[in-house]
Amino acid sequence: MPEENLWYLVGLIASDGCLSGDGRHIDITAKDGGYLELVKKACGIPNRVSRKYNGRGQLSHRIQLSSVSFWLFLQNIGLMPDKSKRLGALSIPDDSFPDFLRGVIDGDGCIRKWRHPQNGGEQWSLKIVGASRPFVEWLGERTRSLLGATGRVHLQRNEFSGLWVLKFGKMSAQSVLEYCYFGSGRLAISEKAALARACIDAERGWSRSRTLSKSKKKILPEWRNRQTQGTLGKGLLHGNMKVINRVNSGKPTS
Repeated sequence: MPEENLWYLVGLIASDGCLSGDGRHIDITAKDGGYLELVKKACGIPNRVSRKYNGRGQLSHRIQLSSVSFWLFLQNIGLMPDKSKRLGALSIPDDSFPDFLRGVIDGDGCIRKWRHPQNGGEQWSLKIVGASRPFVEWLGERTRSLLGATGRVHLQRNEFSGLWVLKFGKMSAQSVLEYCYFGSGRLAISEKAALARACIDAERGWSRSRTLSKSKKKILPEWRNRQTQGTLGKGLLHGNMKVINRVNSGKPTS
């Protein structure tokens, strides 16, 4: 599996997945079964996509992975069973963070466009939602550190519980989305990739923003230009063993 797809998958699991307590199984859930088929193909996952229903009878789809080495890899970078409200900072290499963040956005992100009620200008925002405040705050700190893009964290209550939201305004959203969705052929939900492209191409309107640091140059990381590294192992049951073994042995990933 190409390394960029590995870290995308980690982001997706951090947002829409869960680790079983048995030390082997990982479950990923999504409304769109076709999207999971895309992930399955891109990551070489041999297991089938199946249907599942929640307690309110709503249909979704799931795919379950079975791999002790991959489960340990996820645990060693900071994931755990019953992670929803306990998740915190994860050990993600800087040059793999764009792929990871794209997976998080595809899982729990929302890209929105609307018109300003007074001036009619086109407005954009990026929101990432999570039940764990430490994880959402860590995402905000990491994007600010790498991009100089500042998002605001706030509590959003619904009829069931409270969720933490990391929200980026238009210029910061453009910076973050260009960082994650740049180029063609990246593993992503096609609808979100199209929205990201539209947001990136939208007229900025302002030459500067309080949420985008003037001291930070636009980051065009080397990962954008790198060629697909090829598969290291056959499918996800083996995964990218070069990375997985390095993390499981306690060695740095970059």
